[in-house]
Amino acid sequence: MPDQDDLFHPVIELPEDVREQRYRRLVGLDEQKIRLQKEATVLTVPDRLQQWAKKHHGGQVSALDLLGDRAPLIVFGGDVGTGKTALAESFGCDLSTRLGLPVLLYRLKLTTRGSGLVGEMTTLISDAFSVMVTEGRKAKGKNGAKSVLVMVVDEADAVAQSREQRQMHHEDRAGVDAFLEGVDSLAGEQLPVLIVMCTNRLGALDPALRRRAAATFTFGRPSPEQRRVVLTDALNGLGLKAATLDQLVKLTGERDGRVAFTYSDLTQRLVPSMVMAAFPDGPVTDDIALAVAEDMAPTPSFPEAKD
Repeated sequence: MPDQDDLFHPVIELPEDVREQRYRRLVGLDEQKIRLQKEATVLTVPDRLQQWAKKHHGGQVSALDLLGDRAPLIVFGGDVGTGKTALAESFGCDLSTRLGLPVLLYRLKLTTRGSGLVGEMTTLISDAFSVMVTEGRKAKGKNGAKSVLVMVVDEADAVAQSREQRQMHHEDRAGVDAFLEGVDSLAGEQLPVLIVMCTNRLGALDPALRRRAAATFTFGRPSPEQRRVVLTDALNGLGLKAATLDQLVKLTGERDGRVAFTYSDLTQRLVPSMVMAAFPDGPVTDDIALAVAEDMAPTPSFPEAKD
């Protein structure tokens, strides 16, 4: 078997405190979380779907055959900072609790792209899927799944960009072919393995790969209601006025021809900047909070790829 250390970051068993807290902080994504848990369950532990069919429909349901043929692939697409990677690497905590099984998180290294040598990228991608198939068969067990494996591919367009691009290098095309073969090798195997691809440029992914995805989730910038939930939670304990919160929601929205703040803009830039503006001389005041928000610009939108 290929050396996993060359292909993946250290494997993490979920639930795990850091990622469980990260999952809980992803507010405003309730619909995505609910659907994701359902899709992940039926793709990795299909017995749960069969149990549902027996309970509610008396047994044989033709639709289950169609669901069973899908590739265990989910795609997350959306702008920078909209929560794609954070959710991909943390939803396994909730999935583990729901299934009563450990979830093993495999994060593919970007070095899997290789150094450009002929055949290197293809070999690395093929090796990564070989690991997932081998470990997935071990995890399947004879009496049901013993664990679930989730492989996260961040910046997925870097390893699976569209082969329709005119200037695409031959080695990159071969890498995409290898990725498609890897996905196909999992389809129909009913192994407790799930592949989650995250991309800032959904349109840049190869069309054949997008067609194979069992589900595609599109992540947008938070709405005013979602920004209010995020800010209310993040600013709890600072004693800011309700009117200040209202103004912060407006300041972080679309204005002056620019886009709204992303989730990470709010939680990793805005609120920490408010705290640092006050520290160590005094408390975070309403004026400080508003001044920081007024001066800060949101992360620009990530441009889609063009031929």
